[in-house]
Amino acid sequence: MTEPQLKVLVIDDQAPVVEALGVLFDLHAIPWVSAPDPDRALAAIDSQPVGVVLQDMNFSPGQVSGDEGISLFRRLRAEHPDLPVLLLTAWASLETAVQLVKEGADDYIAKPWDDAKLVATVRSLLRLRALQLENARLFAERRGAREEIRGRYDLCGAIHESEPMHRAIALAAHVASSDAPVLVTGPSGCGKEKIAEIIQANSRRAQRPFLKVNLGALPHDLIESELFGAEAGAYTGASRLRTGRFEAADGGTLFLDEIDSLTPAGQVKLLRVLQSGEFQRLGSSTTRRADVRVISATNADLKPAIAAGGFREDLYFRLNVVEIAVPPLRERPEDILPLARHFLERTALERGGASRELGQEAVRALLAHSWEGNVRELQNRVQRAMLVSEGPLLSAADLGLEVGDEKPRATLSTPDDLHERRQVEQALLDARGVVARAAEELGVSRQALYRKMVRLGIVLERRPRV
Repeated sequence: MTEPQLKVLVIDDQAPVVEALGVLFDLHAIPWVSAPDPDRALAAIDSQPVGVVLQDMNFSPGQVSGDEGISLFRRLRAEHPDLPVLLLTAWASLETAVQLVKEGADDYIAKPWDDAKLVATVRSLLRLRALQLENARLFAERRGAREEIRGRYDLCGAIHESEPMHRAIALAAHVASSDAPVLVTGPSGCGKEKIAEIIQANSRRAQRPFLKVNLGALPHDLIESELFGAEAGAYTGASRLRTGRFEAADGGTLFLDEIDSLTPAGQVKLLRVLQSGEFQRLGSSTTRRADVRVISATNADLKPAIAAGGFREDLYFRLNVVEIAVPPLRERPEDILPLARHFLERTALERGGASRELGQEAVRALLAHSWEGNVRELQNRVQRAMLVSEGPLLSAADLGLEVGDEKPRATLSTPDDLHERRQVEQALLDARGVVARAAEELGVSRQALYRKMVRLGIVLERRPRV
């Protein structure tokens, strides 16, 4: 079933004005309806698919103050916050119209109007409203899918709002029930261990051992004994039997972080375990068996290592039955503020103090930062801020960040700002809300477009008001 076509609602008590506007809109195939006063206008919005309001500033004979237009505009903003409003004003009310633009009106048109400009502005605002409604629909679909995932699976407290992170978490939850090896990829500090925890928590091994080994933190000559164990005397300093992680994790799951650090000899033994479940302790000829699911992770691209002979291709394919790519934080800026607030609450709880809030300056700095250290860096900066801040609101300086040049939405009252916002919204509409595609159309990077959206007050992931 197709959606009804959005209409322009003309609110004016002067019949000749309404007739002239109606002829203009009919000539350009723009659907429209009219109402002579505020009460009937609000009733029309409730009963019809209104996409843009074109309102006069006076509705009673002899009124020229614009007070009636101000009152109507504020009622519209209170009852329909995101409905685009275009003001139709005489030169005498121009100052009032400019003030209402600062309060959130989308633009104003002075009488007598320029037909081409009016048509172009109305069409732009109709596209804006269509984008808002489409975003609301897509958001509802995504929210429903996320609620289903949250209801069916244990997500281990994962905090996320972005679509890329939702896809990674949903994939982890879906593959958890199998015993297939999983390779989790992504830069350091982005949350690969959390993905492993979600897999374990939703697997048939959830109540069995879950052991984690950071291979990159171990000396190369101890990796094999750490994984497979060693008999007393197997190497210098081995004075007693050492039980390896595979043996200890029997029946459960083993998470091997920084798998690219595994030695060539360790790679051979790991491949054997994955193929047959069999291994030998160092210094022993006795074959042992272990039923262990392996989840591995790396922040490196293993394909160049394979080409250079540093990593076995057959092992790579054994580990990579399912690959889950965790995006860096800079590619999912929707997650920055929810994560920051989560870390604020958790840090306050751990220290027994009151939680703090993020000031607007801190919010802008967080969203403008590049986050090379990903979620781990964000957590560290929040902890730092909680230590050095003395007030209830955290500043950018508390976080150790510089303030970006982003401006809050309330200041976007200049023609250039409004034009840029409409340009970005049109690109998002044409791209059906896909930010990467819109960024390509605008000739900017995805990160740069997100920064523009923050500065211009354009939000896709949070629930829009319709």
